[in-house]
Amino acid sequence: MPTVSELHAELKSRFGDLLGADYPHFSDAEMQRREKIVAEMMAANGLDALIVAEAMRAGTATGWITGWPVTAEAVTVIVPGTPRKMFVQHYNHLPLAKKLARSTEVLWGDRSAVARAVETIGIATSDLAITGRATVGVIGRLPYAEGERLASRFRLLDMNRAYAQARMIKSPEEVRWLELAAGLTDIAVTALAEGARTGLNERELVALVQGAYLSTGGTNFIHYVHTATMDAPDVAVPRQYPSGRVLTVGDVLSCELSVDYWGYTGQVLRTFFIGREPNALYRELHAVADATLDAVLARVKPGTHARELVEASRGIEEAGFTVIDDLVHGYGGGYLPPVLGTASRPSATIPDLVLEAGMALVVQPNVVTRDGRAGVQTGNLVLVTDDGFRTLQQFPRGYRVV
Repeated sequence: MPTVSELHAELKSRFGDLLGADYPHFSDAEMQRREKIVAEMMAANGLDALIVAEAMRAGTATGWITGWPVTAEAVTVIVPGTPRKMFVQHYNHLPLAKKLARSTEVLWGDRSAVARAVETIGIATSDLAITGRATVGVIGRLPYAEGERLASRFRLLDMNRAYAQARMIKSPEEVRWLELAAGLTDIAVTALAEGARTGLNERELVALVQGAYLSTGGTNFIHYVHTATMDAPDVAVPRQYPSGRVLTVGDVLSCELSVDYWGYTGQVLRTFFIGREPNALYRELHAVADATLDAVLARVKPGTHARELVEASRGIEEAGFTVIDDLVHGYGGGYLPPVLGTASRPSATIPDLVLEAGMALVVQPNVVTRDGRAGVQTGNLVLVTDDGFRTLQQFPRGYRVV
């Protein structure tokens, strides 16, 4: 297995143009491709305007459309035939937003970025005053009062699902950014494997993970971990917030890690055992997880229906286990369809969806005991190809004793 230093050197040789830039950016051709997708999406839904409203570093549409990753708040207004505008909070965020946003006029949001968007759309669609209210699509989440402000002026259409559909097939440039994010995530999990030892608590494990990639320009997206004693486990899935629990010999450590690189993220899930081999229960849990991973991956190819991926996981229930985490989900530009569970832990729905080349998926059987007290993680990010799949994460499969 390569070391953290060796992985850094490999990424620098493959992605030096991105890692060496002050601020990496996509090509003009890629940004024009996105503009075309948005224009077609608006035309297909009869939109007179589109608002993208995201805040508190949440959401992917603003960055995908403009190149500006959201900080406090950004409200982007798109009206066909007029210059694109983005209203940003706070005022001290304007200089960098103006530098990074592509083909977008960046303005201060003043007291309300949504109010400024309403004014902009009202002026741009004033000719509709005779025939009726403009139809405005919305991507993102709006506070209730801001939603009311929009609804009082325009007919609104929720475009979040349409946006998610637009992000499912990755362009070649997007795949390359995903490969870089996956490489940074491999660095994160390698740092955990190299540094985990008795005496460290879960928060210190997270510090190992993040410190390994921050100098590259990668940022944290997910650093979930869980630790428990194998002989008396009390948790089966990585925690979203690390605890102060200290590692001891005979512990299990599982993780779900994602490093973000300017809106593109890798993901790797692995299980480690501290100081000794897994006991009989954990050997069985991991054997079932490995077999399920193989069974699901064997069906990852164009034309496979989402329900076939769920069917491939039946060995979990046959072995007397279940899952807590999702079995499969789309990735790269958000948490995308299909989001799938298993027979014993179903998802909200199994979408009528077939896999296509260019989709990115995380396959991650989190096999756990029925009482939810013991579990393992395995799996990672893959890309659907013309004839199957390609694993984007390079960290070796299987459990590891550290």
